[in-house]
Amino acid sequence: MNTLFKNQLEQISRREFLQMTRTALVASFWLPFLNGKNLTHLESVADDKPLLGRILVDRALVFDQPSLSGKVLKAFQRDLVVTITHITLGDKEPTYNRLWYELNGEGYVHSGSVQPVDIIQNPILISIPENGQLAEVTVPFTDTIWNLRRPDSHAYRLYYSTVYWITAIEKDEKGKTWYKIFDDKWNMYYYAEPAHLRPVNKQEVEPLSPNVPADEKKIEIRLEKQVVIAYEAGNPVFMTRTATGAHFSDGDYRTPTGDYMTNRKRPSRHMAGGDPAAPTGYDLPGIPWVSYLTKSGISFHGTYWHNDYGRPRSHGCINLSPTAAKWVYRWCLPVVPLTETFFDADKGTAVKVVN
Repeated sequence: MNTLFKNQLEQISRREFLQMTRTALVASFWLPFLNGKNLTHLESVADDKPLLGRILVDRALVFDQPSLSGKVLKAFQRDLVVTITHITLGDKEPTYNRLWYELNGEGYVHSGSVQPVDIIQNPILISIPENGQLAEVTVPFTDTIWNLRRPDSHAYRLYYSTVYWITAIEKDEKGKTWYKIFDDKWNMYYYAEPAHLRPVNKQEVEPLSPNVPADEKKIEIRLEKQVVIAYEAGNPVFMTRTATGAHFSDGDYRTPTGDYMTNRKRPSRHMAGGDPAAPTGYDLPGIPWVSYLTKSGISFHGTYWHNDYGRPRSHGCINLSPTAAKWVYRWCLPVVPLTETFFDADKGTAVKVVN
């Protein structure tokens, strides 16, 4: 569990909250809710439904125990979808993220290399709004094509929790229905399997805490502890682990300290080489729930290429889980209508980045 929401933070005293944000507990801040027991499921997954995971790296090492000092049994390859049979806390390394997954009952993989996913098939739309329809991928991944007349013209692989704009519904020569998706980075189109995308409705992007005055909403990013905290009138209502900018061999991309404002937003963005979130050679379509802090592109956004929060590893942006990024997108100002692909305002919510 990377994120604590208002109802959970209300269970913590002011003293306990300050202790969590000052000590190493912030690296595993789900611990107060475990009562000394192993975590057996994620709160977003029903108990009667198996939890699935997608491998995020080329070779995910499988250990005989939840520890980097354990025996390596095998390796799982990128994009393999496996059953998460158990979730537990490992030993003290890595200190920033002690969560491990037992996969297929075959051994343990560190959670940073596994994206929890689902497989949900969706009804196919027969029409969309004039301005397009925002939709979210609800399967581990789905492969798209460039041309309906050439089903072998493979385009992007779209991953679970990513978000896209459907601009048309078309049929191929065999009568099969496809969603036409606009690529906002390259100004091109490709086609996706419609059952794999869920239309986003108006209710799920409605603003959170709309009655709280704008000047009483504030966000703090703590770089040393790698956490994001949102406050209403000085009270914490949201806390999540993050992965901010790091120093790489090709340059210093550490997220700069200072005061910022979330006055620009996109529900979806294709980030590629040249964007702060994507190092050279990366190509990341459908990044969800983007709330910008700077004109150069540094932003809060959902992340699907790693599940490794608690240490700097981005090219400047504030990586969040898709669930956390969506909460920030809905809670901070300005409010963005569902029909808008990009929204720019004079004012937004205050954000302070501190060491």
